[in-house]
Amino acid sequence: MSFRRSVTLGSLGWVVAISLLHAWLNLGSFNQSTRQARNAEPFRVGFLPVTCHLTCPVTNFINDQISNDGIFQPIRFNGWPELKETYLANELEATFILAPLAMSLREQGVPIKIVYLGHRDGTAMMVHKNSTIRSIRDLSGKKIAIPNRFSNQWLIVVKALKDKGIILRNVAIVEMPPPDMPAALFSRSVDAVISGEPFMAQAEMGGYGRVLFLTKDVWPEFISCVLAVPARMIKTRRADVQRLVDGIARSGKWLDRSMDHRMQAADFTAENYYHQDPKLLRFVLSKPPDRVKYTNLKVVRKDFEEIEALGKEAGVLKGTAHFEDYADASFVPDEADIRPYDWEAPR
Repeated sequence: MSFRRSVTLGSLGWVVAISLLHAWLNLGSFNQSTRQARNAEPFRVGFLPVTCHLTCPVTNFINDQISNDGIFQPIRFNGWPELKETYLANELEATFILAPLAMSLREQGVPIKIVYLGHRDGTAMMVHKNSTIRSIRDLSGKKIAIPNRFSNQWLIVVKALKDKGIILRNVAIVEMPPPDMPAALFSRSVDAVISGEPFMAQAEMGGYGRVLFLTKDVWPEFISCVLAVPARMIKTRRADVQRLVDGIARSGKWLDRSMDHRMQAADFTAENYYHQDPKLLRFVLSKPPDRVKYTNLKVVRKDFEEIEALGKEAGVLKGTAHFEDYADASFVPDEADIRPYDWEAPR
């Protein structure tokens, strides 16, 4: 063999060897799990430590226990402003978010899509235990704290007052972060507070708060928070969105299957995700058991048209975005097909 031919064959063999090595080490071409891991991109889901978002950590925890794959990366926030800005900066692939806020963002041109609900009910209005307020009519002339004007808690105040014939301008509304509400009620710097749980239960457990009403009493099947994704996620990562929605739906049915499951969730969520006293979550999830629900969470037009109408009346929505603009109900065609996770926490 000539020297030139030896060099040529040697060079060709070297190129082939390097290519195969690159495919094996960097591309995972000969290992399916390696290839999937290399191609996997983070799927970050924003949430707050509230019971309206409970299915987020429950889904992540159960899947991690079953298969060492939590499906997504849960990103905890302490308040809505931080969560909203992170979402708008395209640093989240999905998020739990206030329904009116998501609808308002769509009116502003943000391509957001609601794909599932976070819960039903799960909100209470609290007054001080020694308050003379005994009914919704007694709120006339009083000061009420709401989370913010884009919360459905604000809309339920509008609805509750309207249903009792109270003119909205006859009450004073202040916006306040929900974690600050129990202290404000304790000091009686406000007459009533309303937010998602567990902050209302905190006042109740503390012995100084009294429930004026639960949302199930004045707005049955109330929705506060929804699961939403950027529209681009549906186009580019639909399978990931579907897997997320399936997991959230299965977690909801797992939670509502038994009180034992709710107590298990209270413990592992409080310890690993919310960093709260598990007694607080246990209280919210059991007193009464339907204080918050995690089934019947399919995106339905009539629910959002009601929010649209109230939002417009309250001045937080313009009415320029409608159901087809901000919602995609295709991920759960029939909720009866959803089965709860088959998992029990170790004893």
